[in-house]
Amino acid sequence: MNSPQRNAKLSAAMREDAAPGALERPLQSGANAAAFGSDVVAEILRALALPYIALNPGASYRGLHDSLVNFLGNETPQILLCLHEEAAIAIAHGYAKVTGRAMAVAVHSNVGLFHATMAMFNAWCDRMPIIVLGATGPVDAPKRRPWIDWIHTARDQASVVRGFVKWDDQPASPAAAREAVMRGAWLANTAPKAPVYIVLDAEMQEAKLAEPLPPLDTERFVPPISTAPSPEHVKQASALLHGAKRPIILAGRVSRDIGAWNSRVALAESLNARVVTDIKVGAAFPTDHPLHVGAPAFLAPTPDALEAINAADVILSLDWVDLAGTLRLAKAPAPGAIVIQVSLDHHLHNGWSMDYQGLPPVDLFIATDPDIAAREFCGVLGANVKPVNHQTAIKSFARLPDGALTVEHLAHALREAAGSRAVSLMHLPLSWNGSWWPFHHPLDYLGSDGGGGVGGGPGISVGAALALKGSGRLPISICGDGDFLMGATAIWTAAHYRIPLLLVVANNRSFYNDEVHQERVARMRGRPVENKWIGQRISDPDIDLAALARAQGAKSFGPVDKATDLAGIFANAIAAVDNGAVAVVDVRVEPGYGAAMAAAVARKSE
Repeated sequence: MNSPQRNAKLSAAMREDAAPGALERPLQSGANAAAFGSDVVAEILRALALPYIALNPGASYRGLHDSLVNFLGNETPQILLCLHEEAAIAIAHGYAKVTGRAMAVAVHSNVGLFHATMAMFNAWCDRMPIIVLGATGPVDAPKRRPWIDWIHTARDQASVVRGFVKWDDQPASPAAAREAVMRGAWLANTAPKAPVYIVLDAEMQEAKLAEPLPPLDTERFVPPISTAPSPEHVKQASALLHGAKRPIILAGRVSRDIGAWNSRVALAESLNARVVTDIKVGAAFPTDHPLHVGAPAFLAPTPDALEAINAADVILSLDWVDLAGTLRLAKAPAPGAIVIQVSLDHHLHNGWSMDYQGLPPVDLFIATDPDIAAREFCGVLGANVKPVNHQTAIKSFARLPDGALTVEHLAHALREAAGSRAVSLMHLPLSWNGSWWPFHHPLDYLGSDGGGGVGGGPGISVGAALALKGSGRLPISICGDGDFLMGATAIWTAAHYRIPLLLVVANNRSFYNDEVHQERVARMRGRPVENKWIGQRISDPDIDLAALARAQGAKSFGPVDKATDLAGIFANAIAAVDNGAVAVVDVRVEPGYGAAMAAAVARKSE
């Protein structure tokens, strides 16, 4: 089947059952007006047009659960049942990566929140919006059931996550809960974006309303905010960039908006500025553009990128992650060089989490969204913003050496199997080399998990695939085996709600990144590096990852241990996704990092 036919088939499959709610339609309850506190909360979720609420059930919010089903009819928001709270948060995280908007998540009091914390930290570090609704046993002690309500009630429950959420609240009445949800949605979706946490008292949820709450216009309470840059700063920065001989743009945390992408390309071309991108965040610039230097990397920029940063006379950071660390590695800025920082991230910096990185030397700070700044710079400089060619060219790769199956074999075979169709890479492993797959569109790559938390990849991929349904894009995720094993239950949610995606496991049977660390420590201490594998290898017995996926309703393939088998298996897996399935391919790759990644690990450790 040729590419146009495949693309049409994929689009049709993704449109089919586009609303997961079609699978779980409740009987009509006859409830048409809010009668309980939890009905008020459900009603405001609908008024805010939140499409989904991911959850693992918990008695502390049984009132809200009932309202979602029997008052709202399980629609707007639609419940997405998850098998673990970490998966629920990760799904919302992935959804936000594509849409830039928050969906809701509900977590059980105390224990559910504890499960959710790692994924919430990932979303915080990734600056992605999520509205997390927690719950507590009755705050009024005499109304608690013996034992269970007591162990599920905590004073200041939000203190558990306050260091990595943007805002939290514990409203005491339905009216206060309605306002809290509105405020939470407003703050989460306003740059700099991040999760918020709202605790709902079980008694408040289940109590009957004394009287109806007056209606309100949510749009007046959650007005969109756009932080405009200072016109003087824009003119000053534009003049510095225009006068630079060796300008460089560090394109960091930016949106998936195609207009903003076109503005960045026009800005770079108008200045003849080199551009560096980062694989920790989503695609920000065409990576095979003549002005793009090096390949996007995880731990540290490539040597040629660092050399370009060192040589620059004006460095423009568009919310670059870890600007201080990158400048230090590049031994920049050079004497007389100017650093311009565009970011709103300082509004989230707090005393608990050090994810804000080091304090960089900055000569001109512009407090605005980097998308807005790029557009303003183009206007002042007269840059010609035009649609960029986003076509993915079919590439024939040079034959890789026979022998051990590597992640590079996997990457080349997968890209050839995808051909010219639009692909969204939703997650990539640490062993990935950014030169293997160029990005031509902001949705070509969605970024990493944010906080470095192993286990986020599968859930993030499911959420992103949900958001991509109907887009015509082929959603592909490549996860390590440790990442997959920790987050594998997200696969069931994708299979249950008919969310097509292709998840490939780069299965090296090891927590290999820590093997690298153990080898480095052994070398520093003069001890045997041959022992680095102990306490790291996931073998004896090997885990049948394909069987684990198949048990949850996915189409599974593998284990694959020959590079020559990849082409046919990937073709079959893509065909399964075209037909609306979740496909998981277990590819048993050799442990190890390529030369580029190994060098980056060494540079980062210096």
